[in-house]
Amino acid sequence: MTLAFPGESSEYRAARNRLLAQEVELRRAMEAVAAARRELPPGGVVPEDYVFQTAAADGGVRDIRMSELVSGGKNTLLIYNFMFPRDPGDDRAGPAEGQSALLELSEGPCPSCVGFLDQLDGAAEHAAQHVDLVIVAKAPLPRVVVFAAERGWRRLRLLSSSGNTYNRDYLGETSDGVQLPMLNVFQRDGDLIRHFWGSELFYEPSDPGQDPRHVGTLEPFWNLLDLTPEGRPPHWDEQLSYAR
Repeated sequence: MTLAFPGESSEYRAARNRLLAQEVELRRAMEAVAAARRELPPGGVVPEDYVFQTAAADGGVRDIRMSELVSGGKNTLLIYNFMFPRDPGDDRAGPAEGQSALLELSEGPCPSCVGFLDQLDGAAEHAAQHVDLVIVAKAPLPRVVVFAAERGWRRLRLLSSSGNTYNRDYLGETSDGVQLPMLNVFQRDGDLIRHFWGSELFYEPSDPGQDPRHVGTLEPFWNLLDLTPEGRPPHWDEQLSYAR
């Protein structure tokens, strides 16, 4: 099949065909990486049945163990570390209204994590047909739940890890208590839960002009910009709100 768009030049078509060959190779490379990931040997057994806090039916807070998060016959659990509180050096504006606006800036949510979770909220219902997906934050659960409601999230399952060492153990927190945006995948293995994969690309040196992009393939926003003539805007970060 010969492809061509109206008005294009032969120079454009030749360049586009060369790019198309690169795109095919990229697709194959992504599939090869996914296949290699699936072939990882068994990861380490989770050292304890971590106790998180979740919303109770009466609107209060109750404990829930990690083993309870793998549910409904599914065997895979994804946990994303929401940086709430944010990095101490992050001076982007906090929430503009609601109860969350009353927090000290350093105690508020990370705008980049929020941008990522805005996108995951739409995907969560579909993902739930196959895997369990939860979002954990170090902030107290009532604070997280309030912000989620103010943000309009409806599908994400939100927990607090304020009472355990999960974040520290699974590379989502520094020794100084600074939160980090790790994504970890766990797998049920009989009566055990094993670690399967973590977004360790976060810890690898970034190429010049790039962020770690450790969960970059999951973010529609950034991938949309990659399709444009302008590409990703340099020196730009997500915000909690934008001037209209």
